[in-house]
Amino acid sequence: LELAGVLAIVVAAGILTYQPGAIRGDLVGILAVLGACFCWAVDNNLSQRLSLRDPLVVTRIKTLGAGLGMLGLAVLTSQPWPSVWMTLSALLLGLVSYGVSLVFDMRALRLLGAAREAGFFATAPFIGALVAVPVLRERWTMQDAIATVLMLLGIALLLRAHHTHAHRHEALEHDHVHQHEDHHDHRHDGEAVLQEPHAHLHLHLPLTHDHPHLSELHHRHDH
Repeated sequence: LELAGVLAIVVAAGILTYQPGAIRGDLVGILAVLGACFCWAVDNNLSQRLSLRDPLVVTRIKTLGAGLGMLGLAVLTSQPWPSVWMTLSALLLGLVSYGVSLVFDMRALRLLGAAREAGFFATAPFIGALVAVPVLRERWTMQDAIATVLMLLGIALLLRAHHTHAHRHEALEHDHVHQHEDHHDHRHDGEAVLQEPHAHLHLHLPLTHDHPHLSELHHRHDH
């Protein structure tokens, strides 16, 4: 189900962005796109390893590295410095489209795993197409409708993509937002068990059990 869901979303994104006559046999451009996709895939899987850390801290470090890298490329290619208005607009856009987005993305990696997160993230063109109707006054076409159906199908499949088998949890100590359930049955000194979401350093004891689960932060085991 998970693979089928991701495939449906990717095909829908392709349909949504396809423009007849716009594709040319530019080998350098194709290789550049493939390289960008490869880098994003590596980043996605490495970011999953960091998803237990504070998303705000990880976002600060990643945006600082990205910003310095872009400035370095601009200097190397002798790009002119943009106007103050353009700079402020770009910073505001980056705050929302990269900064806030990355914080949410890090939380999604923690809770969903890299593959499912990438599948949901691929719905971005669909969201853009929806926003373009009221904002840019673009028309809703049959192409958009077909892509929408595939997107919704892919999302439905991803939401149902659980699997069940006996698995073992090794001892683990970490700090993240959680509620008291199967994997968080510890008590707080001098306090009743908290039912609302809260965060603190806590220890997971070794445990072997069998239940439906996803590849999230407590279930990153081999199959």
